[in-house]
Amino acid sequence: MATTKLTLSADDETILLAKSIASADNISVSKLFKTLLTDFAKKREKTNPVLEKYKDIKISDEILSLTGMLKGKYPDNITLWDAKYEYLKEKHGL
Repeated sequence: MATTKLTLSADDETILLAKSIASADNISVSKLFKTLLTDFAKKREKTNPVLEKYKDIKISDEILSLTGMLKGKYPDNITLWDAKYEYLKEKHGL
């Protein structure tokens, strides 16, 4: 993978800390930065606890048969808020 040079600004104490940690782990500061950034990104990934709880549950054939029954009835690019707005606009004659 191609790499690109990146210049960061930090105070002397932070630079010394980065060099010290990298040296102790026998890696470059660039590799340390990449590792820390990757780990940070993984921790930030938000998982939905409800989806995690039910991800291994088998969906019954009756429920699966309902999948897609409204497909084509509504445009794919409409959001819930757009649908609600259109409903209320029609309801109140605006």
